Amino acid sequence: MSVEPGQKFEGSYLGQNDQLSDATSLECKICWYVYDPGNGDDIWQIAPGTPFSQLPEHWRCPICDGDKNQFMVLDS
Repeated sequence: MSVEPGQKFEGSYLGQNDQLSDATSLECKICWYVYDPGNGDDIWQIAPGTPFSQLPEHWRCPICDGDKNQFMVLDS
């Protein structure tokens, strides 16, 4: 399956905070790191309980340095 420029890849976050619940986990589509709000992120000093939608704009994947927009929403 190919995705044309500007087309949303199904499951991609793409900055759509209104599509996320506070408990939604997201997975980096580059390295498969999962951001779980219940765990937070020790590397970026993000407290447990912080929803993905409330991560700072400069936050990036702690494993591969991928951009937030590279994350995919995981089914709950």
